[in-house]
Amino acid sequence: MNRLRARRAMFWGSLLLSLLLMLVPLPVTLLPLKPYWPALVLLYWTLEAPEHVGIGLAFAVGLGADLLDGALLGEQALRLTVLVFLALRFRSRLRFFPMWQQALAVLALLLNDRVLLLAVRLFAGDPWPPATYWLAPFAGALLWPFVFLLLDDLRARLRVRDG
Repeated sequence: MNRLRARRAMFWGSLLLSLLLMLVPLPVTLLPLKPYWPALVLLYWTLEAPEHVGIGLAFAVGLGADLLDGALLGEQALRLTVLVFLALRFRSRLRFFPMWQQALAVLALLLNDRVLLLAVRLFAGDPWPPATYWLAPFAGALLWPFVFLLLDDLRARLRVRDG
């Protein structure tokens, strides 16, 4: 497999895996801690390979997530579009932060995502969510270093094997 094809396979495979991880059922007690996997993976690719990630891709991944999850059509597309826009806007700063500062920035982006989701759901007529609604961004921020390092390691191994 040539280098370009392997990189494309890793890119699209990680996005597909994030959509599948979004569908993994969890026990009711752990459900509030379920991270938003497509956001974490898109954030990684936005920081590390912005030439492959754009607002249009975020919208398409969000529509796919909406279709897979059975959510209000366009809900996740809007959320991922805003997330990628903000990450692209501040990419030059975020990319060179130490890992703990990146995790805090990811927390801020995921909290912004939750506020946007809350607004969409309230406009759709859903009731106010419980306090545990705000735990998922913290779980995502705690997982960020592991997601980043795992994907970065896979990219590095791909470069060494093909280079």
